[in-house]
Amino acid sequence: MQHILFTLLDLHTQQVATTVASPAPSSDHISLFSLLQKGGWIMYPLYFLFVAAVYVFIERLLALKHYSQTEDSFMHLIRENILSGNITQAHNLARSTNTPIARIVDKGIQRIGKPIDVIERALESAGQLEVYQMERNLTVLSVIAAIAPMFGFLGTIVGMIELFYAVNNSGFELTTIAGGIYVKMITSASGLIVGVLAYLGHSVLTTQVNKITNKMEVASSDFIDILHEPTK
Repeated sequence: MQHILFTLLDLHTQQVATTVASPAPSSDHISLFSLLQKGGWIMYPLYFLFVAAVYVFIERLLALKHYSQTEDSFMHLIRENILSGNITQAHNLARSTNTPIARIVDKGIQRIGKPIDVIERALESAGQLEVYQMERNLTVLSVIAAIAPMFGFLGTIVGMIELFYAVNNSGFELTTIAGGIYVKMITSASGLIVGVLAYLGHSVLTTQVNKITNKMEVASSDFIDILHEPTK
């Protein structure tokens, strides 16, 4: 009985040693660039959409950063000049400050002496023009966010058609089918990634525009309040 037990233990030890000594199956690694190349010709429109989205996002982000740089003392200086009757100085200050708030206030300064409702309409029109300028090219990001996934799905559908056409002519092989499907899904994944990035960029820029718009509305309200104050 002991002889049989020792024999079984010896066989189990040899089996464990063989398992440990045997090398693990190696997995193939592929670079991101090589993987994207397998997506086919449909990847080129996606590359273009990605570059366009990055360009528009950076250009608008820098522009909005410049638009939001209004000193806190600006409205205080405008108030002091208007209340002291120095309208020319207030006008020069607004013209020399290259921000949306300054341009809106300048429109109001040019109409001082007219009815308040006329000044309010001028401020509103100037504000709408500034918002239009800030939102310029934001529609490009929204369009990219919508069509990039469609391009990706189109590439996958075209690839699947080509794959099944080849299977119909050369026969069914599971490895060929599996490899072909994962390759064709690359375009779908790329399109979704580009679309998500464009959507996030559009959301970030829209938030910045809303913040600046709120500051313009506050400045317009402050300007109207200044006109209601008695002059010094």
